[in-house]
Amino acid sequence: MSPAHTSTGRAPGTVRHVVVIGGGISGLAAAHRLLEGGVQVTVLESSDRLGGKLRAGEIAGVPVDLGAESMLARRPEAVRLARAVGLGERLQPPATTTASLWTRDALRPMPKGHVMGVPGDLDPLAASGVISPAGLARIAEDETLARTEAGEDVAVGEYVAARLGREVVDRLVEPLLGGVYAGGAYRISMRAAVPQLFEAARAERSLLEGVRAIQARAAATAPPEGPVFIGIDGGIGTLPGAVADAVRAGGGEILLDSAVRELRWAGDDGWQIRADERMFQADAVIMAAPAGAAARLLRRDCPSAAVELDTVDYASMALVTMAFRRSDLGSVPSGSGFLVPPVDGHRIKASTFAGQKWGWIGDADPDLFVLRTSIGRYEDDADLKRDDSELVDLSLADLGAAVGLRARPVANTVTRWHGGLPQYSVGHVRRVARIRDAVAGLPGALRVCGAVYDGVGIPACIGSAHRAADDVLATLAAGTAGGE
Repeated sequence: MSPAHTSTGRAPGTVRHVVVIGGGISGLAAAHRLLEGGVQVTVLESSDRLGGKLRAGEIAGVPVDLGAESMLARRPEAVRLARAVGLGERLQPPATTTASLWTRDALRPMPKGHVMGVPGDLDPLAASGVISPAGLARIAEDETLARTEAGEDVAVGEYVAARLGREVVDRLVEPLLGGVYAGGAYRISMRAAVPQLFEAARAERSLLEGVRAIQARAAATAPPEGPVFIGIDGGIGTLPGAVADAVRAGGGEILLDSAVRELRWAGDDGWQIRADERMFQADAVIMAAPAGAAARLLRRDCPSAAVELDTVDYASMALVTMAFRRSDLGSVPSGSGFLVPPVDGHRIKASTFAGQKWGWIGDADPDLFVLRTSIGRYEDDADLKRDDSELVDLSLADLGAAVGLRARPVANTVTRWHGGLPQYSVGHVRRVARIRDAVAGLPGALRVCGAVYDGVGIPACIGSAHRAADDVLATLAAGTAGGE
């Protein structure tokens, strides 16, 4: 293909051009960072909207999130990006963070003093009623057991059950991990998902002592200012649009309904990208697509990375968002919501009382109470084959049992996330390293980023995007096409 048929929007030999494949928050953050580095950017998104798993919507006239609803505030990337694109004044902490567990036929307070469900102090756990007396006695055995080796990696549930017994995994670790990954604790990599716990397991014979060491180190440092989590007035789903506006204002091009069909290295002509009927030429590429799409596009020029990406599984889930008249409820549930251990056998996996948790939702219509439930997780998605009305009814049945809710919603919407969350199976950290090593060795500059690699949270995705963008900028500045 000759340069005359490319779609770079520049004359050869002038400003470098980078194509970002994927218009989720990772791809948009990468594009934003690249523009700051002085290159030309084109973002290609296969669907008709931006944002990936971040999606703003409304119910009964009230703005809500139909995807991710909060972001970790004590990791800086997401908050900094929100401020950089003009959303700083709209950042809001939750109005309440009091969460519960619906387990053993009751709503029980979420015990404090744990690391992803692994306790350091048994007193709060005993007071919560989440764990039985026999389960508490089994946890205490950890301090006399011989060392359990974690090796290069181990499943969180497998290791914790070996040290503390299955009950603490099934009723506490499982729902907490499931709330992040929609996956199972007995499969998820401890090294990738809870790295500080993994390091504690390698350093200490007793897991309880390891958790106490983590907590002691945290107590010895100055407490971080501000909330742990934060939202955005109008919804976290407004962040992608604000970043996209900033990208366009900076001269970047963003194209929707532009599924990339082919990616290949063409030597002196750089990267050749075919998106439907259009062709693009680029000096570098950032791959911000899910694992399956990335594997398909990399199979020609980087088959070893494609093989690794093909091993990444995804979980599917549905969010059921409902609005109720407060006058129909009698009493409004307190707190921010509750998690549900799968071992209890209920259909919903969690419920967030969004109207309580986020002030901007309650302020939009004080007469409405908005909540949402989640249904489905990795290898437990049979209910997702049901129609929307059935998912609403399943949610209402469980909410009635959990909090006594008997009213019907005045509005509801079901958002399905097919293949929404990558699963970090044992060995994930090494898998990611092999992928990055493979793409860095290509003759043309190409980097990967997104939820597949360094964490599924919004700050982690943005951090992954910044790493990829910085690597590309450094490679282009050095005048080299491939890796170091």
